[in-house]
Amino acid sequence: MPVNILAISGSTRQQSTNHTLIHIIAELYAGTANITHFEGLSTLPHFNPDLDNNTPPPAVTAFREQLRAADGVLICTPEYAMGVPGSLKNALDWLVSSMELSKKPVALITASSMGEQAHASLTGTLLVIEANLPEASRLLIPFVKAKVKDGKITDESTFQEVKAVMASLLYSLT
Repeated sequence: MPVNILAISGSTRQQSTNHTLIHIIAELYAGTANITHFEGLSTLPHFNPDLDNNTPPPAVTAFREQLRAADGVLICTPEYAMGVPGSLKNALDWLVSSMELSKKPVALITASSMGEQAHASLTGTLLVIEANLPEASRLLIPFVKAKVKDGKITDESTFQEVKAVMASLLYSLT
């Protein structure tokens, strides 16, 4: 039976390379994993601890429910201005108190021009909120636009690295 993976793109741009990566991975693992792309990143309100109570905003409740229903999580994100995209960090902030990522298997792919700063920061954040994020489930893809073109991963080494990250995530789900 296929596992359920919620995929989150750190980019809110519809034609982003990270959205493309999620689509490629979903096609590659069809039949093994049901990969659902979370489309609500830009609809989450700014994190406010005063609103993080028994009745959080509806968009937050829906996000948390999707995470609870998922067996695992795939995050594909760019780096913006040497850091984590604000909308992705905001989404993760909404999960600190509710613990949806605690012990949940997560794979992190940072695909950008460079990406080191965002990758390191996101790794730290995910580990602090207790995501199950083994080293083998983390991948940095620098210069991604030279490696993903026309809806395909054109660089063989990158293709194999993506498959290794997904193998790690799927292994974590068994």
